[in-house]
Amino acid sequence: MSSVTPIETGSAAAADELELKRSPLRIVISFCLHEPLGAFGMLLVLLMALAAVSADWLAPFDPTANDFGAMTEAPSWTHLLGTDQFGRDVLSRILFGAQTAMVVGFTCAFVGGALGLVIGVGSAYFGGRIDLVLQRFLDVLMAFPLIILALAVVSIFGTGVHNVIVAITVPLVPRCARVVRSSALAIREVPYIDAARACGFGHSRIILRHMIPNVMAPFLIVITAFVGQAILAEASLSYLGLGVQEPTPAWGLMLQGGAEEYALSAPWIAIFPGLAIALTVFGISLFGDALRDALDPKLRGR
Repeated sequence: MSSVTPIETGSAAAADELELKRSPLRIVISFCLHEPLGAFGMLLVLLMALAAVSADWLAPFDPTANDFGAMTEAPSWTHLLGTDQFGRDVLSRILFGAQTAMVVGFTCAFVGGALGLVIGVGSAYFGGRIDLVLQRFLDVLMAFPLIILALAVVSIFGTGVHNVIVAITVPLVPRCARVVRSSALAIREVPYIDAARACGFGHSRIILRHMIPNVMAPFLIVITAFVGQAILAEASLSYLGLGVQEPTPAWGLMLQGGAEEYALSAPWIAIFPGLAIALTVFGISLFGDALRDALDPKLRGR
């Protein structure tokens, strides 16, 4: 019979304890306990994402179906959040509008963030003229407010969901690149980067294996902020008539047009879509602030 020595038993127990500490469930529980506001924000975002995914099953009516016999009906058991000026169910349009908001928000944030990550790290790593040219180009893009630059892109490519995604992604790239570059500049000077160069590692390996993993903390924080900014930008463009077009349900589109005309006689047309936008962006902001505190050892205080 084989026996297990106390050293082996202790090593196995230590390994199991270390694995438990690194488990995703343990990380989530720890985050919720130490950052209750962040957990509440994460819950809001998850509820909106769940509503978007389950809209086909949760929506009681077709969001594009007009019912001229039920125009501007107040909230009731039939229409829980009332109907708009065309008799369309507000709850159904909010649920399907969540799909548009989440698709635009997360796509713009991750695509723009990924491009900004590559540009920021590459600019910091190579330095010299490459860094100078890239930073001056990014300065030109950042000179324009996000919504103004998005309006310019929409005026070139036209309206629609895909063009709105492009219009919002373009202004997010330089903002992410600037944040990532500031962190990558400090990492470029640490000894293990010089050691990697001395070992003959190529530029791509140094950037992918040694620099990018060490800027992920600020990158993730920026991504969470970008999701909220993208949702607000999409709602603003749709409200101005330059974003998502009818009959596609969108929160900003629900605020445009009839919502102003019926603000007094049917306020639910504007209140509930505006509340959906506010809660989603509020939840993302809470989660982003908590994530910053959790990832930054100077702010954790534990």
